[in-house]
Amino acid sequence: MKSILLQSLFWMFVLDKIMGEDSGCLLRGGKCQKDTLYCSGYYVNGMCGSLGSRQCCFNSSTDPISCSNVKIVSRSDWGALPPKSVSYLKPPVGLAFIHHTETRPCKGLESCSKILREIQKYHMRDKGWTDIAYSFLVGEDGNAYEGRGWDRIGSHTKGYNDRSLGFAFIGNYFRHLPPATGLSAVKNLIKCGIENGKITGDYCMYGHRDVGNTTCPGEALYREIRTWPHYNCTDWTPFYLNKARTGKSIRYII
Repeated sequence: MKSILLQSLFWMFVLDKIMGEDSGCLLRGGKCQKDTLYCSGYYVNGMCGSLGSRQCCFNSSTDPISCSNVKIVSRSDWGALPPKSVSYLKPPVGLAFIHHTETRPCKGLESCSKILREIQKYHMRDKGWTDIAYSFLVGEDGNAYEGRGWDRIGSHTKGYNDRSLGFAFIGNYFRHLPPATGLSAVKNLIKCGIENGKITGDYCMYGHRDVGNTTCPGEALYREIRTWPHYNCTDWTPFYLNKARTGKSIRYII
């Protein structure tokens, strides 16, 4: 244990000498520069040493993962606004939550992008959140649209955002299911997350309503995800989740 600690301290010292006080930014793929300069994505402060005028500039997409089994449309491609601020997850996470947006559905890049921009503005302006809430959103075109992505903490599931990813289906799924292409896209997206170390192989999946006072993700979709292999993990898992969230020893009743 002592040798491991010493090795860690040694490499921290080496990185600090090589990269200097910008190491926190550089190791995450960013670039330290004066905040008066143009940044193609967004700035994160506190990662570029002591000079307050220098911030870490990240590109529009900070998740350089290519999923062979699902197409991911980047934030820049759907016209996302830059986030107000960013906080990071510690991957891999062991929880995945399924949502629906309760909006009209979309079947292509143009219509999905328009709805995404509306959702983002609502979340940032009316809800006061720093960005669009979800990690990824899936349209009826079968594409996955990057929200906060793999590494950033979302605002999708109160009490669990710092240890989960949120996947939202664009549309309202109380009475009918998303098309098979959309359902497959979410399954493939989760599989890609596992393959790239963002989600644990033994993850547990839930609907939003399992841990909150909501009807999300809609009756039809909720019945569907309850048949998926990783749903609920064990019958008692929601009991422990809710106890951790509320401190009450009563399982949340759906």
